[in-house]
Amino acid sequence: MSSSKRNMILGGGLVGLLAVVLVHYGNPANMGFCIACFIRDTAGALGLHRAGVVQYIRPELIGMALGAWLISLAKGDFKARGGSSPLTRFVLGFFVMIGALVFLGCPLRMVLRLAGGDLTAILGLVGFAAGIGLGILFLNKGFSLRKTYSLNKAEGFLFPAMQVAFFILLIAAPAFVFFSESGPGSMHAPVAIALIAGLLVGVVAQRTRLCMVGGIRDLIMFKDTHLISGFVSILVIALIGNLVTGRFSLGFEGQPIAHTDGLWNFLGMALAGLGSVLLGGCPLRQMILGAEGNIDSVVTFLGLLVGAAFAHNFGLASSGAGATANGKVAVLIGLAVVLVVGFMNMNTSSDVKMKGDVKLGA
Repeated sequence: MSSSKRNMILGGGLVGLLAVVLVHYGNPANMGFCIACFIRDTAGALGLHRAGVVQYIRPELIGMALGAWLISLAKGDFKARGGSSPLTRFVLGFFVMIGALVFLGCPLRMVLRLAGGDLTAILGLVGFAAGIGLGILFLNKGFSLRKTYSLNKAEGFLFPAMQVAFFILLIAAPAFVFFSESGPGSMHAPVAIALIAGLLVGVVAQRTRLCMVGGIRDLIMFKDTHLISGFVSILVIALIGNLVTGRFSLGFEGQPIAHTDGLWNFLGMALAGLGSVLLGGCPLRQMILGAEGNIDSVVTFLGLLVGAAFAHNFGLASSGAGATANGKVAVLIGLAVVLVVGFMNMNTSSDVKMKGDVKLGA
């Protein structure tokens, strides 16, 4: 086993362990980490939506971005760049969030739900893989959002600075910031523990390039298990942790912050998977790339943030009762829009066709 794969497995194991620890200290069950859910909660805290049960500035997100930023500076990986179809990336980020909130979780939470015994996540995983498989067809036809350009270094510091501002708002808690008094937004680990966990995950994800989309994509395209091994490790360690702490509950019914509407679990994550593979990475990977100075990924983050606000302002997000009528329509529209984006950005000429040099987050 190569040292890089060993580091991937160890890093994934640490993420799985930290997810169990965060739930133990107060995060919602099967939600030690969920990038989509945490962005949604942060959007609510900032008043972008008024769903009172999901409003909290999540320190884990802040820690991940700052941890990745600091380690990228230390290792010479920080580079301000951007200009690769920013508005298209915003739209893709928007619909990735819609798909995730219809399923009720990002790819990372999907794995953590499985580790907690939530069998409703299986169809989400199948849909996610199907969406990635469809995205691979576009990659093989030369799909590209075009090259990035070097930017002023100060541009790359804006995303970490945004996280510092969020942290100040979290600690100061001014009247214009909203905090849930009930529901998932009210359930959280102490700030210090959540921030430290986020910092560690940010460092791990930056050094290993941890990405569920990349793992499934590389497994399908190249039979390469390097990236997927990190998520297998997350699953195994989180599963062991849940068994030890008595939080494992196998079944379909009564799972925390989940629903049993299998078709829309499948389609929601199919939308998230398709959009993410065209973006070049899952929401976690976009956070890490943004911290490294990739402004296109910051624009994607803003798309995710606005998507979360729309999901709750217009009744698109699911609940334990299942997907809403508005959410179902939004997923279908999202699939249509993302497919159009795929077709509009294909180039089958031999000089640009994507081959074995495809890299996530390049």
